[in-house]
Amino acid sequence: MPVNLKPKVGILGLTLDFYENNPKIREGRDAWVRKAVLPALASQVRPLYHGAVFQRAAIEAEVRRLEREGAEVLMVVLLTYSTSLSSLQALLQTRLPIVIWNTQELYSVDENYGIQELIANHGVHGTFDLSNVLVRSGVRFWYHTSHITDPGAMDQLSGVLKAATGVTAFRNLRLGVLGFPFPGMGDFGLDTTFMTASLGCSVESLSMGEYHGHVARAPKAAVAKLVATYRQSYRLNANVKAEDLAATARAEWALRALIEAKSLDAYSYQFLAFENDSRAETVPFVAATRLLGEGIGFGGEGDLIAAAFATVLNRVAHPATFTEIFTIDFAGNGLMLAHMGESNIAMARKDRPVELRQRGPIVKTRYNQLVLTVFYEPGPATLAVLTLVDHQRWRIIASPVEVADFGPLPQADTPQTKVVVRQDVRDWLNAYGSAGGPHHMAMCFGDACGQLKVLAHLLGADFVVI
Repeated sequence: MPVNLKPKVGILGLTLDFYENNPKIREGRDAWVRKAVLPALASQVRPLYHGAVFQRAAIEAEVRRLEREGAEVLMVVLLTYSTSLSSLQALLQTRLPIVIWNTQELYSVDENYGIQELIANHGVHGTFDLSNVLVRSGVRFWYHTSHITDPGAMDQLSGVLKAATGVTAFRNLRLGVLGFPFPGMGDFGLDTTFMTASLGCSVESLSMGEYHGHVARAPKAAVAKLVATYRQSYRLNANVKAEDLAATARAEWALRALIEAKSLDAYSYQFLAFENDSRAETVPFVAATRLLGEGIGFGGEGDLIAAAFATVLNRVAHPATFTEIFTIDFAGNGLMLAHMGESNIAMARKDRPVELRQRGPIVKTRYNQLVLTVFYEPGPATLAVLTLVDHQRWRIIASPVEVADFGPLPQADTPQTKVVVRQDVRDWLNAYGSAGGPHHMAMCFGDACGQLKVLAHLLGADFVVI
């Protein structure tokens, strides 16, 4: 799933057919959208807007048009009052996530307020009409109020819109699993039929034989080009051998070929599936790290939930990565994050080079296993997970943290990062465990709790902030 930081937003501008006896009313509202609203939105999203609509058939046709044009979220704006039943069927039928933006042109009501100002600025009670019938009809939506001149208004609105696109991202997500889930790990146990029915993701099993076939067929020129990229982009540790670089490049070429052949947006491999397989040259840790930087999601040990969520979080709050808590730092009130060798290269701190080095073998392979020792840029971040809880309910857990100015460690042979939590680390861990937090996680930069709250609501998921 390519990461586009400016999602397509379909704008459904509504007016009232009663006002068509004076077409200048609609023309005036439409002119305001084109003159003021679209330019304000265009810095952060790609708005799709064709003009205000007011009749049921035209509204339904407009929503279908926006869907055909690739809108990822539908933003409903009442430019005057509009009756809810004129748009209800269109909103019942669309699969796009719905955001109602309650706004108007007028900022203040003073002694100059008259009938013209009233007619041009009375969408608010229409939003209540509409939101009521949507709630009664079981349609999920997000309601957001702001004026275009409010400080930070477009940042807040674009955050809501980007969060909403996560629903569309889930529905379009194609996942693949290479190997088998780690035996005995139950926290990411999954009914893939339920995942498809509830989130929309499609899941495909990937053949180890097909992967190894790609490794064997990796073109020498492509392998040489990847090896050259490794040498140019990263600092090579003295323990890295030429044959290991070539094997790592063949693994990356093979994984990319498999992802392209299956049109995957995210995947998981189980490192144990490489063990005792005479064809296994190495484990594609470097490939996973580089692919995460390109927006291809990853989850460890066969965890498709983590793979899907890391991908969507990367879409909603780019950049984002897959990770896991390995050790508690009681003294520093923090958590040590690491995994076997996968990380998002796009999140690496910019003041120090990323080292390519040999890691201790996690399974037996023909060549040594290489990793990129990514340490993340210090600053605010969000740890988050998607998980299943009782009664097949999805739950998103999110927590604002601070990436510490820590590392790289000279002895580290895996990506590692330390984060500091905002309360006593003991209380944080108690709350996370009590909420059913799984051991695989995702992390993005900045405080994404507000966006994840929007996403959880639109998915019908629980939302827990720690």
